[in-house]
Amino acid sequence: MFRRIGNTVVRHPVWTIVAWLIAAVAIVATAPSLPSNSDESSFLPKSYESIKAADLQQKAFPSAFTPSAIALYQRTDGGTLTAADKQDIARITTELGSKHIDQVQKVVPGQPSKDGRYDLTLVQMDSKNAGQPKQADAAKVLRDDVKALAKGTHLDVKLGGSAAQALDQQDSSKRGQALIGIGTFVIILVTLLIIFRAPILAILPLVLIGLVSAVANGLIAYATKLFDLQANSSISSILIVVLFGVGTDYFLFLMFRYRERLRAGDEPKQAMINAVDRVGEAIASAAGAVIIAFLALVLSTLGFLKQMGPALAIAVAATLVAGLTLIPAVVSLIGPKVFWPSKSWQKEPENARFAALGRSVQRRPALTAGVSGLILLVLSLGTLDFHATFDLASGSMPKTKESMVVQDQMQKAYSAGAAAPTDVYLSSTDGKPLDKAAFAAYAQKLGAVDGVAAARMTQLNKGGTTADFTVTLKYEASTDKAIDAVGRVRDVAHANAPDGTEAVVGGMSSIFKDINTAVNHDYRTVFPVAALLIMVILGLLLRSVVAPWYLIASVGLGFGATLGATVWIFQEGQGHSGLMFMLPVIMYLFVVAIGTDYNILMIARLREEAREGREPREAAGMALRHAGPTVAAAGFILAATFATMMLAGNSLLTEMGFAVSFGIAVAAFVMAMFFTPSLTALIGHAAWWPGHGDRAEVTVVGTGSSGSASAPGADRDSVTHDRAGRRN
Repeated sequence: MFRRIGNTVVRHPVWTIVAWLIAAVAIVATAPSLPSNSDESSFLPKSYESIKAADLQQKAFPSAFTPSAIALYQRTDGGTLTAADKQDIARITTELGSKHIDQVQKVVPGQPSKDGRYDLTLVQMDSKNAGQPKQADAAKVLRDDVKALAKGTHLDVKLGGSAAQALDQQDSSKRGQALIGIGTFVIILVTLLIIFRAPILAILPLVLIGLVSAVANGLIAYATKLFDLQANSSISSILIVVLFGVGTDYFLFLMFRYRERLRAGDEPKQAMINAVDRVGEAIASAAGAVIIAFLALVLSTLGFLKQMGPALAIAVAATLVAGLTLIPAVVSLIGPKVFWPSKSWQKEPENARFAALGRSVQRRPALTAGVSGLILLVLSLGTLDFHATFDLASGSMPKTKESMVVQDQMQKAYSAGAAAPTDVYLSSTDGKPLDKAAFAAYAQKLGAVDGVAAARMTQLNKGGTTADFTVTLKYEASTDKAIDAVGRVRDVAHANAPDGTEAVVGGMSSIFKDINTAVNHDYRTVFPVAALLIMVILGLLLRSVVAPWYLIASVGLGFGATLGATVWIFQEGQGHSGLMFMLPVIMYLFVVAIGTDYNILMIARLREEAREGREPREAAGMALRHAGPTVAAAGFILAATFATMMLAGNSLLTEMGFAVSFGIAVAAFVMAMFFTPSLTALIGHAAWWPGHGDRAEVTVVGTGSSGSASAPGADRDSVTHDRAGRRN
C-alpha cells in the first residue's frame, strides 16, 4: 500500500501539491472560529454534585448574587481607609453600576476587611455566559472604567474575580502562544540546519507544516462546533507544539531514509518511492498509536480533555497524511538539490558514533537493558510523592497578573475562602415548605466542621422549599485542605439533612473535588484503554503477541520516570504544593503515544535487519546504527519544541512543557536506543511469536526484487544495496 502511495505522489507531485492547496484554502475560508471556555464547572458532567448544586441555584435563586468580578480597594500608602476614601468607594460603585456595561447585571458594595485596609465592589454578570469570551471583554471595560473613576483619589484599585481571571488568562495565552511559536520555529530551523547543513531542508518542514497547521485548525473548529465540544485557550498552545513537533518527526523519518536510499545508488524519484515504502508503515503505525491514544480521551469525564483528545487526533491525522503525500511530493519535485549546498548526503560517515553504540548494545544487551531499566525505575520512585492542585486559573497565568494579585491580597485580608464561598442547598423532597426552626441547628453543625470558618443561612426561595447555607472555608478554594474540608462538609450536610429534605453542596471547592473524582476516574479508564489500543497497533505492525507487552511496559516505565522526575523538580525542588491535576493524563498520552513512535521506528528497523538473515543481537546493533540518528534528531527536536512551553510564564504550561519534553527525551534516548533493542536482542526470535516477522524473506531470482508473496516488489531495493556490502 505504501509503495503505491509513494508511486502516486512521486509520479504526480504537482497535482498532489495543488490538491493540498485547494483543500487548505477551502477549509480555512469556511471554518468557524474556535470557541473558548475558562469556566471549570463546564468541564464536568451534569451528574456531579457541584453541577447539580449550580443547576438548583439557577432554579431556586435565579436572581441570587454571585460576583463574577471583584474590585479590591486599598490606599496608595497602604494605610487604613479613611471616611473620605469610603465615600470615594461608594461613589465609584454607584457610577460603575450606572454605566450599564454589557453582561453586567448588578454592581453592589462589598464588606470591608477586618483591619480596615481593604474594601470591595462586587459585580454580577449573566451566569449563562460564565467563562465565555464576552465576559472577559466586559472585565476589560470594567477594569479600565474602575481605574478611571479612581483617578484623583488616594485609592489603588485592582479588578479580580473569575471574569478578570478569564481576561488575564486570555492575554497570557496569547503571549504564551507567541513565545511558543517563535521558540518552536527557531529550534526546528537551527536543529535541521545543524543536521543537514541545507537551508532548503531546514525551511521546508516549517512551510509545509504551517500549511498542515492551517488545515488541522480548520478541521478542529469544524469538529468542535459539530459535536458541541468544550474548548480552552491552552489547547492552542499545545496544538502548535504537536503539529510542528510531530510533523518534523515524520519529516525526519522520511528524509533520513530518502538520504539513505540516495547513498545506496537509487535514482532520486525511486529513492523517494522506496523511502515511503520502507518507512511509511512505521510512520502510519506511529501516528495510529498517537491518534488512538488521543481519542481515548473521549472516555474522560472532563469536557476539557474530551475536546483535547479529538483536536489532537485530528492534528496528528492531518500530519500523517501530509507526511505520506505532501512532503514526498514536494521533496521529489526538488530532488537531491534539497540537500544543497552540503555534499555529506552522498556518503555515509565512517566510524559513526551510532555504529559504536550499536556494537555496544550488540555485545552487552543484558548490561544495557539492566542499566537503562534501573535508571527509569529509580526516577519512577518520585511518583509516590505526587500531589494534585486544581486552580486552573492561577495555573494558566503568571502570579503577577492583576487578577492573581487580587486573589492573593484577598486571601490575606479576608478569610482565605471568602472569595469563593461554599453553598449548601437544603431542599424539600415533597414540595412542602422547609421547617425554619431547624435552620439554626443545621447551620451550627455545618459551622462545626473541621476547616470551616463560618456557616449561616443566607436566603430562602419564594416557595420556602430551598434554603441556601453559605459556608466560608478557612482555606483558598483550590487547595488540598479546602477540597478535603468540602468533602467533610458534604458528609455532614447529607447526614444531618432533616427528614423530607435533601442537601447538595456547590461552590468552587465542590467543583474542584468533583474534578478530582473525575480525574481519578480517567486514570482508571483512559490509561488502560489507550495502552490496550496501542498494544493492538503494535501487534498488527509486528505480527507478534510478545513484543507489544514489553514495548508498552517499557513505555509505561518511561511514564513513571517522567512523572517522578517532574515531582522532584517542581514539588521538591521548587516547593510547589502540587502539580496541575490534568498533567498525569496529558503526560501519559504524550509520553506513551509519542514515545511509542520511537519504539516503533526502532523495532521496525530491527525487524528489517533481522529479515535479511541477521541474528537478534546483530540486528539490534544494526538497527541502532541506522535508525539511531533519526530517533536522536527527532527526539531532540520534539523534546525541545515541547520545552518551549516553559516560555509561556505559567505553571500549567511550564510543568507540562518540562514533563513532556523530559518524557520524550527518555523515550528517544533511553528506551528506543537502549532499553527496547537490548530487550529484543535478549528475547531473540521469541519476541516475534507466533509470527515469523524476523525471518529472512525469500528472494525471487531474476526479478530484481525481494519480498513476501503478499507484497511483491516491496523490498526490491535491498539487492542493490547488499551488493554494495552495506545494509540499506
